[in-house]
Amino acid sequence: MEQKKTTGHSLTLCDREKLTLTGVTDVDAFNEEEITVITDFGELTVKGELLHVEALDLECGSMQITGKVTALLYTRHREGGGLFGRLFHG
Repeated sequence: MEQKKTTGHSLTLCDREKLTLTGVTDVDAFNEEEITVITDFGELTVKGELLHVEALDLECGSMQITGKVTALLYTRHREGGGLFGRLFHG
């Protein structure tokens, strides 16, 4: 059985308008009001207004989001993969 390597996870929020994430493994869903990101340490839901994914590199595990961030919520990771995992791997 293949063991998943965790690389760590961090987030930096600057002025509630620019969010930089590491440890990103997939994106489950996104629109201008909510982005659900799968990280090495659980599922992260970013809520806000006019949210945009400016950069996403799943090989490096990095992501950058812009817009007005109003909430960050962590929950346990759900099995089944995210949106990009389902599109490109299944």
